[in-house]
Amino acid sequence: MWMSIGAAVTTISLKVLAAVITGSVGFLSDAMESGVNLIAAVVGLAALAVAARPADEVHEFGHGKAEYLSAGVEGALVFVAAGAILWTSIQRLLNPMDLERAGWGLALSTGASLINLAVGLLLVRAGRRHRSMALVADGRHLLTDVWTSAGVLVGITAVAIFGWQPLDPIVALLVGLNILRIGYDLVRRSLIGLLDASLPAGDLARLESALAGYRTEEVRPEVSRTREAGRQRFVYVTLTVPAAWSVGRSHDLADGLERDIERALPGATTFIHVEPAPGAPPAGP
Repeated sequence: MWMSIGAAVTTISLKVLAAVITGSVGFLSDAMESGVNLIAAVVGLAALAVAARPADEVHEFGHGKAEYLSAGVEGALVFVAAGAILWTSIQRLLNPMDLERAGWGLALSTGASLINLAVGLLLVRAGRRHRSMALVADGRHLLTDVWTSAGVLVGITAVAIFGWQPLDPIVALLVGLNILRIGYDLVRRSLIGLLDASLPAGDLARLESALAGYRTEEVRPEVSRTREAGRQRFVYVTLTVPAAWSVGRSHDLADGLERDIERALPGATTFIHVEPAPGAPPAGP
């Protein structure tokens, strides 16, 4: 996240300089999106610090949901940036202006885009490795910014070649609409996480594979529910065993099942409820 903050500061500087040199509202809109990246990176860094805290007496399930709050804040900031970009673009569309020194602007913006591309790929890779919603969200935002910048570069190049000034604010309008889509996706994924969504299909498939090794005519392990909170995964299993089994035998089987679930889903917290199968229990006290 510190790398993301450094990249945001650098790209903002380059894009603002490109906007000042050329007078392009397209470059300005691109710089404003990078400004959102900077704020989002700072919020993400704070969220990761909170999410990394261990469980305590007040938060017995940990602090993993802080990462979803980060993604939600980032989505809200994206909406604000998109509104500002759309407003500025419409004003420039009504009052077109000639661009100046477009070549310098294109060179600066290209350099900023390459920085975003490299950092975005690193963040997404690290986020997937550590199961971090904040890192993945920030990385994807940077990669989307690269595509946005590519569109702006194409538009400004066309303006420089053909001299049609309205194309510059039109490109900026498209950037603004694309940013609205990004914001919607971030807020949606944040709300899904805050509302205790179940594990994704891939995790459920690995979980089912672990349980399948324990199913017999007598033993029936079944998933009752699952949920995830940032990097944390919680699995609830009902383990039905013969009523005649001792507590010790049932406990040992549950321990083995918990270890296999841990191998299938590293870091998952598993809760296993042992249930006696219908039938007569053994006689005696």
